[in-house]
Amino acid sequence: FTLAVPVSWMEKKNLSNLEEFILLGFPGTQGLQITLFLLFFIMYMLTIMGNMAIITLVCTNQRLQTPMYFFLCNLSFLEIWFTTACVPKTLANFASQSKAISFISCAIQMYFVFSLGCTEYFLLSVMAYDRYLAICYPLRYSSIMTSTVSSWLALGSWVCGFSIITVPTVLITRLSFCASNVINHFFCDIAPWIVLSCTDTRLVELVTFGISFCVILGSCVTTLISYIYIISTIVRIPSAQGQYKAFSTCFSHLTVVLIWYGSTIFLHVRTSVESSLDLTKAITVLNTIVTPVLNPFIYTLRNKDVKDAFWKTVSGK
Repeated sequence: FTLAVPVSWMEKKNLSNLEEFILLGFPGTQGLQITLFLLFFIMYMLTIMGNMAIITLVCTNQRLQTPMYFFLCNLSFLEIWFTTACVPKTLANFASQSKAISFISCAIQMYFVFSLGCTEYFLLSVMAYDRYLAICYPLRYSSIMTSTVSSWLALGSWVCGFSIITVPTVLITRLSFCASNVINHFFCDIAPWIVLSCTDTRLVELVTFGISFCVILGSCVTTLISYIYIISTIVRIPSAQGQYKAFSTCFSHLTVVLIWYGSTIFLHVRTSVESSLDLTKAITVLNTIVTPVLNPFIYTLRNKDVKDAFWKTVSGK
């Protein structure tokens, strides 16, 4: 039999100052790795091209120079960088035997993924507020949602998103690791990082949970209240055509909201981070890879103004 020997103080010290992690990703045969590489690569390319197309359409068509499409441009720009923060490294891991990522790179990746994620919550809330003003106060909308106001709302979303993640990132990078450096994920997520630590993580978990609770549920409540007022206003419109026209302006946003919040509430508003890491990986694929590639199609296929601008651009008119 093998005698179990406790980890020595020197081994703990070495792991406490480790220089790299191993991203476990999706273990499997070489055929599975190639299949996943092609799938992730295609979706990543579609995400970049689709969101770049949205930005180009909005910037080059005068009809789309409104606050609604200004916020959509911000969302598309964010989706490009949100996906880029984790997918290229995942593709590199699929294509090589080495799954290593340096400690600094891992911390930077974590910071950007979650900062961009928080920014998306704020942007979706701002977009819901914009639709609320447009439908509930159509005569005053242009005087309330000016270009200055929309610019400040977008800037505030970015600043808040990148500021609020600073504290948990600093706390997490100060943790010590004494048993393993293998992260059970395809990118540097907070939950697997915390699970590896051999020091007290209660403060980190509390801060992470508190921020997740405030940001996710706070923005969710804001969006929900906005849509309660929107729907109550739409049902009072006398004509069915008027109701359809009003609802069609916010259908795309509502679809994105339901997909985004449905997956991320499960991921982050939890009191325990040690359970269901494999399930967490699967759900994370939905909101880091699938949702960004769906957004351009949702906004293009369900939005008449964007479709008209697209076909006019394609036809050269």
